[in-house]
Amino acid sequence: MNSWLSKLGPGLITGAADDDPSGIATYAQAGALFGYGMLWTLLLTYPLMVGIQAISAHIGRVSGHGLATNIRRHFPPWLLYAIVILLLAANTINIAADIAAMGQAASLVMGGGAHWYAAAAGVLSALVQVWLPYRSYVRVLKWLTLALLAYVVTALTLRLPWLHILHEALLPSLSWQPEYITTVVAIFGTTISPYLFFWQASQEVEELRADEAAQPLKRAYAQAAVQLRRIRIDTMTGMGFSNLVAMFIMLTTAATLGAHGAVQIGSSAQAAEALRPVAGNYAFVLFSAGIIGTGLLAVPVLAGSAAYAIAGAMRWKNSLELQLASAWKFYAIIIASTLVGTALCFTQIDPMRALFWSAVLNGVIAVPVMVVVMLLAVRPAVMGKLVIPRSLRVLGWLCTVVMALAVVAMFATLG
Repeated sequence: MNSWLSKLGPGLITGAADDDPSGIATYAQAGALFGYGMLWTLLLTYPLMVGIQAISAHIGRVSGHGLATNIRRHFPPWLLYAIVILLLAANTINIAADIAAMGQAASLVMGGGAHWYAAAAGVLSALVQVWLPYRSYVRVLKWLTLALLAYVVTALTLRLPWLHILHEALLPSLSWQPEYITTVVAIFGTTISPYLFFWQASQEVEELRADEAAQPLKRAYAQAAVQLRRIRIDTMTGMGFSNLVAMFIMLTTAATLGAHGAVQIGSSAQAAEALRPVAGNYAFVLFSAGIIGTGLLAVPVLAGSAAYAIAGAMRWKNSLELQLASAWKFYAIIIASTLVGTALCFTQIDPMRALFWSAVLNGVIAVPVMVVVMLLAVRPAVMGKLVIPRSLRVLGWLCTVVMALAVVAMFATLG
């Protein structure tokens, strides 16, 4: 058991961070609107997530560099700068939406002003990344993944029609209605996000630096079998955990809100509040606690992935193991994106509109980033002899095509 747990790290944290408060809102809305009829999307996204995230992790561990550094070395500067600027904008907006949801959830449970809870969450997230060294910080993030179990427990407090759920998941009634298509696109956009690619690749580099005996695998071929197996287990577990929690969020809201006609969910905090009259105080508190815990996990990942991308593009030192004075530009991006996102909570910006534009920006950059990731993963100049195997190539390109279709559908829906 300990041996298996020791293999979990970047993949587990990445998968858990995918279920951030904005993701919770998306899954809750899907369950409230369409009941159990959207569960099939999670069966499809799981192997696609495993593929693209494992490829990102391979690039980091094999080359010894994050995605931005590899893009800088092998692609035109204009492409790199366009990607990192859009990533920073999308992540900052997403941070704002997540921190606002955390503030609202804390206010619902404990009373008081939501804005001040949001401010406290934003400052805490920035300080933890700056002052905790990587080895301590990653242990904190691992413990925060347990917050997601709140959604499993919430669902298990309900009486669920499991045979009907299985039927709906395996034999769904598909629809071409705009609202249905929009929800499918939202789920794909929430589940497969560019910031997760940058984060997992960079965390593999951090793991490499934290181990004095480790080297980039293209220069230490003897270490490859053990490390690539660890990446596979870590990624499959992390993405499985992510999709399982998303499934339980859908189940909870389908069995409660959807069944009682409360189909319009504006935010994850609103979903928690709507649960109280139909599922009781216990479900409400668990759901709200999950929002706060997952926000504390996701905000550092959003800010950190943007910082890794910009630092890699600009050739700055970048590591959470470094002291503030040694990598102040890297930490400045983390602090700025977190505090700007926090400040947006005090404006008149609608969190749901913010999430909408974040999704649009993620859609704009997701497909080109995935194409670049796939091209990097098969280049001997990047990967040496350890270019990704055919199975990962198939999964990676399939994920890219599916996301491209989702983006086309998103813009068609906007039109």
